[in-house]
Amino acid sequence: MYSKEHFKYLKKIKRNRFWIRFTQVSIFIFFLIIWQLLADYGVINTFISSSPKKVVDTIVKLHQANNLYHHIWVTTYETFISFSLATIIGCLIATLLWWNSFIAKVADPYLTILNSLPKVALGPIIIIWGGAGMKSIIIMALFISVIITIINVSQGFADTDSNKLKLMKSFHATKSQTFFKLVLPNAYKTIIGALKINISMSLIGS
Repeated sequence: MYSKEHFKYLKKIKRNRFWIRFTQVSIFIFFLIIWQLLADYGVINTFISSSPKKVVDTIVKLHQANNLYHHIWVTTYETFISFSLATIIGCLIATLLWWNSFIAKVADPYLTILNSLPKVALGPIIIIWGGAGMKSIIIMALFISVIITIINVSQGFADTDSNKLKLMKSFHATKSQTFFKLVLPNAYKTIIGALKINISMSLIGS
């Protein structure tokens, strides 16, 4: 049986979660109301920024024309493919950079340059290379997310406790044992964070 103090603590946590969700939903609804009011009174150009009513009307029209779910499926498929490829490629390259410090030092300035490029602005060039279709969209999403994955996961590997690395070395652990037993588990939270960023980046690219 739980004590009264524990019940109070659990109740406090539930109440805190409720108010967090309530505040999040309230901010979203407030944003939609302000957006619609600005559109109704002509403060913003609805041709550029649209409005909630127009968005809903478009969704209804797409549903009536039987196009809505096809577009949702295509976008979901493109996002899934680009997310999966970016995660795999990014983690593999980050592992290579950790494994070989020479390659990591050589690649560091190039990763910085690629990360600073305005990737969305390169869309027209990517369309010319890959064509105006799913291929170019996946390339764009990959280009946006894979560099971020490499940088974040590499940083997670680099943040491994140096004392633990010395301990593994004193036990004559191989590089693969050090990586799979220490470095990779230590970077677990960083990898999960990179996956969260990857989803949003893949959606932007799609």
